[in-house]
This record gives sequence, structure tokens and C-alpha cells, in this order.
Amino acid sequence: SGGDKITTQYEMKSVEDAGLLKMDFLGIRNLSILGNAVKLVQQIHGEKVDIHNLPFDDEKTYAMLARGETMGVFQLSGSGMTRYLKELKPTTIFDIMAMVALFRPGPMESIPDYIDRKHGRKPVEYLEPRLEQVMDKSFGIMVYQDDVMLTAITLAGYSWLEADKLRKAMGKKIPEEMAKQKVKFLNGCQEYGKISRLKAETLWQLIEPFAAYGFNKAHAASYAVVAYQTAYMKAHFPVCYMTAVLTAEKADTDKVAAIVAECERMGIEVMPPDINESFENFTVVSTGKDGSKKRLRFGLTAIKNVGENICNAVIVERKANGKFETIEALLERVQAKDMNKRFLESMIKVGGMNTFGERGYLLANLESILAFAKEAGQRASSNQDSLFASAGMDVMSKVPMRNAPEASEEDRLSWEKQLMGLYVTGHPYKKFEQRLAGVVQPTSHVEKAEPGAWVTVAGIVSFLKKKITKKGKLMAFMNVEDTHGTVEFLVFPKAYEANQSLWVEGNMVVVVSRKGTESGDNKLFVEKGYALSEDTLERLRNSLSLGNQKPSWVERDKEAVIAIPSVLTEAQRIELKAVFDQHPGEHLVVFQMGGKKVKTNLKIDWTFDTQTAVGNVLGD
Repeated sequence: SGGDKITTQYEMKSVEDAGLLKMDFLGIRNLSILGNAVKLVQQIHGEKVDIHNLPFDDEKTYAMLARGETMGVFQLSGSGMTRYLKELKPTTIFDIMAMVALFRPGPMESIPDYIDRKHGRKPVEYLEPRLEQVMDKSFGIMVYQDDVMLTAITLAGYSWLEADKLRKAMGKKIPEEMAKQKVKFLNGCQEYGKISRLKAETLWQLIEPFAAYGFNKAHAASYAVVAYQTAYMKAHFPVCYMTAVLTAEKADTDKVAAIVAECERMGIEVMPPDINESFENFTVVSTGKDGSKKRLRFGLTAIKNVGENICNAVIVERKANGKFETIEALLERVQAKDMNKRFLESMIKVGGMNTFGERGYLLANLESILAFAKEAGQRASSNQDSLFASAGMDVMSKVPMRNAPEASEEDRLSWEKQLMGLYVTGHPYKKFEQRLAGVVQPTSHVEKAEPGAWVTVAGIVSFLKKKITKKGKLMAFMNVEDTHGTVEFLVFPKAYEANQSLWVEGNMVVVVSRKGTESGDNKLFVEKGYALSEDTLERLRNSLSLGNQKPSWVERDKEAVIAIPSVLTEAQRIELKAVFDQHPGEHLVVFQMGGKKVKTNLKIDWTFDTQTAVGNVLGD
């Protein structure tokens, strides 16, 4: 490799048999996040954080973890881990080490016991008193591979080399070697450790299954330190830390949207790009006379059609000669070939030039702005200013602007989504969020919901991909986004065909679904979908029994009871018959007139859609 490195294509076992040391190097993004956060803290606060010598007893850090505020924290941010951390209320680095090691299939079963022992709800017990020196930091619970090795060394007289062979035999599940190790361990416990055969057998039964999934203690310690460092930075320097997290994840718009939502929860304002404040990546900006209030700004490169060249040209000029006070100053001072229609239009649409005027107003005058830019470029390249001045002629000194209406909120948000991949200054669903509180669950609930649970989500369809099944029917993969994040749905043919016009990108919907039955599967399977609008909001609120329970239409008896006036017009009868024909199903139609019920032989699908259609005919 380059003439100065030796490489091999031998697989790891052959390399180890040859006596070479095999080492794994992990590229951990959080190390870059930490480095950038430390730099930002020094730039913004003038404080140098010694990330390698943090105090491991910081109460603010542990309190944050105990509250479950773990997004962006290395290894501790999953919903399951967060739930356990809130129960554990960690107070030492050893707690974090144990959680890192135990939070995997198999070892997870020991987490409740670890929590109970820490809080004194269960006694700390050791199978053999000498094991206290091995497992005192984990309350007597076997957590690491090292616990197995030290048990063998302490009680069975193993050397370190022999203990490592035991670890390998267990980890690699080598039957022949395991049989030899069992004999060696039992004999060692009796002869060296002076332990009864029965207790030795009990110890072997404890460690044999564990070692196959045991976590190396040094590995857990290293991960725990990085986890603690990230938690410390988030707890003490939240704005700088979240800026570093956003910069690291900037290519993944779904993650950026979730991180922005977390920033808002933390009280950190995330602002759209700005021609006078944004740099290439996310950055921290100050407001207020004393600069005490900190906000985040999106970087210029987050915008489609903004390349590195024009970005650098703007930043270099701004650093050299200060902010751009007017649109004319920007066009005259930044002479670059990429100062073109695509750049200007994109910057205006995402709000990056709000300092010069409102978005709709600037867009309406874009042609005038471009004409001024062209003339400014010609003057700069040919020194025409002095030529015109000597001839007593005026040059264009202002962009001629005409009045224009402001852009609608719908347009502003649509442009942000189109050009940045997410909504920044608002969200289309936000106007419904409070009014549907308690009726639907936020998308962040999905990960916490039990397998097979009913989940009802509302939001905007942000992605939809149709697929034709083997039977030639249409189904779809769909993402629905609310202000908390995005969830993925599968819309199978029956649900898709029942309401095809609903499943379109950009539609606002309420979706009733079931969560997958496999643990860790966050996909949702659509049962029903409804259009969400100002017109349908109240009917949805009143008609659907949502939350964690089955929707009302699932539990309803197989009767559709419809209250009708004593006299139906001919037009109403025809319209009702048409509704019934359009919604066939298993619910028997029962008319209620005054105190009487009259059963019919008609059967319909008594869903929200049908109720709405009947309501339109008969009135509420």
C-alpha cells in the first residue's frame, strides 16, 4: 500500500495462528461530533473543555440521562435504552458501562435485576464470597467477559492465558474445547478454590451460556466514556453540542428533522439559512445586547442549488467587508458566476434573504434583481462606473421593485421542504397538533408501542412509493411526518384500493394502523386512512376512539344505526341508496326513527367514510 505499508488478504484466524496481532479500528462519528463541539465551545464561550479529563461525578449529566433526554448521546439514545435509564437513574460511569454491555438480546434480561439491586429493592448477592472483588461494581451480576475470566482465575486457578482460551472457547462455541474446559474448570474449583463439586457445577452453568454473548469490559468502558462525554457536552453546552450533531447528520434529512425537533424541545431556536449569518455548515449565532441568547442557523450548503463556490464567495466577502445591508450591496460585492437565478431563487424561497424583503415580494421582483446583478457584473469587469460618471450619465443604483403580495405559509413551507428536505420555520401539521392531542399519537410514540399494538398517527404524507403485487394489485410504502418525526407504513391492496385518492404525497391524513408483531419492528400496517382538514377535524375527533385501544369501528357491533327524520325526500332516498352501494360491508343497516328501530336487509361498511357520506345526505 503506497510502498511503505504491509497488507494481507489472509482471514483473521490464519493471521492470528501466524502470531500476528489482529486489531479492529472503528470509525465512530460521535468522536467527530465531540471534536467539533469542543471547538464550538471555545469559539462561542471562550472556554477550553478538556474532553479527556472530565469529572465522572457530574450531577447535571446524570440528571439529564435520568430524565431520558438522550437523543444525540452515543449508545444511549434508543427508546428501549432510554426507558431503562429513566428507571436506573445512573449515578456512576460504572452504571453506563453496565448498560452498554447489557442492552443486547440475552443480557437484557439482567437489566431489571441490576436496577433493583442498585436501588436496594433486591439484595446484592455473590455465589461465592471471593467473587465480590470481581463483580462489586455491577452488584454481583455477571456483565462482562472479564467476569468469566476472573472467576476462572480466582476460583479455578487459571492463568490469564488459560482464561483467555476459556473465553475464546465459549465465544466461538467450540464443543471439543468446551468439554475440556469444563473438566479443567470443575477440577480447578475443587482443587485450587476448595469449592464443592455442586457449587462448581452451579458456577459452570452460570458462566457457560453467558460467555457466548458477554461484552469485553475494556470495550464497554471505552464506549461508556464516549457516551458520558457526549452526555456531558449536551448537558453543559447544549447549543454547541446540538450544532455539532446536526453538522454530522446533515446529509440525512430525516435525522436532521428529528434533531431539530429535539432542539425545539430543549428550547433551542433553529433558524433557516441567512445570507448574513450562515456559514457552510450549521453554526451558532447570538442575539440580544449581551449576546446571551444562542440560536442555530442552517448552513448555506443545506440548500439545493447552492454550491461550494458561491457559498465560499459570499462568506469570504462578508468576513472581509461586513454584512450585506441591501440586496444591491450583495449583488455588487459578490462577483461570481454562480450568482445566478438558481442561487438567488433558492435563497429567497428558503428565507435566506429575508433581511432584504419578504419572500413573495423578492420573488415577484426576481427578474429586476437579475438585471441589476448582470449590470453590476458588467460594471465591475469594465470599470464602467467611472466612464458613466465622466460622461455625466447615471447608472442603476437600486433594483426597481414593485409591490407584491406575501407568500402564503403553504408556499413557504413547501419551498423549504423542496429545497432543504424538511420544514424549518413551521410544519403543515402544526395547526392540527394541539387539537388532536390525546386523539392521535405522535410519531415518536411508535418506537415505544408494544408489538401488535394499535397506533393512530396524523401528519403529512412525505413519501409514497407504489408497488404491484404478484396478483396484480396496487399497494404502497408510505411515510407520514408530523412535528416529531417520520414513520413508515405499509398500505396493502385492501386498504390502498379502499381510498386510492388519499394515498398521495402532500396529503394531510389520519392513519389507523397495527404495529408489526416482531420485536424491534417499527413498521405500521394500515387498516384505515382519513383525510385531515379543517372540515373533517371535528368529525374525526368525535367519531374515532383512538389512542392505544382498538378504534371504535373495530369494536362496534355489526349494526349501522342511522337516525333518520320521519319523512325522507326522494332525493335523500336516492342519495342514501347510492352511499350504501358505494360502501358494501358486513354491518346491517338499522334506521332509527324517534324511539323505534327498523332493521333492513342492507349491509354496509360502517366506517368514518360511510358516516361522513351519510351525514352529508341527512345532515348532522
